[in-house]
Amino acid sequence: KGQDSKKTQSSASAKAQKAKAGGKAKKKKWSKGKTKEKLNNAVVFDKALYDRVFSELPALKLISISSLSEKFKITGSLARLAINQLKAQGKVQVIDHHHTQWIYKKAASAATDKKAEAEPKKEGKKGKKN
Repeated sequence: KGQDSKKTQSSASAKAQKAKAGGKAKKKKWSKGKTKEKLNNAVVFDKALYDRVFSELPALKLISISSLSEKFKITGSLARLAINQLKAQGKVQVIDHHHTQWIYKKAASAATDKKAEAEPKKEGKKGKKN
């Protein structure tokens, strides 16, 4: 009987140690989450960037603050400044706006408007009737 009790004690303590060891799993490591890539947009115009923006901007089909910011790597405030200057010069015109999202297009120049008015429309074969 004495040996049986020692066996049960040792086996009980061994079971307790095994249970204790098995329960220690690695702690979950929390991910840092998705990090957004940091933009390094220009805050001030330098001469080269200024010339590039003001030469290419009127040629774009669709002009918005976000498109300029992405294309030229400038901040939104610089994009607004560039658009406002071109709007004052009459090189761009507003298509539509919603709250703070303004959409512009290149303004039709006065020379092309006058040319279109001066030329009469030519009728095709289907348009002529005798």
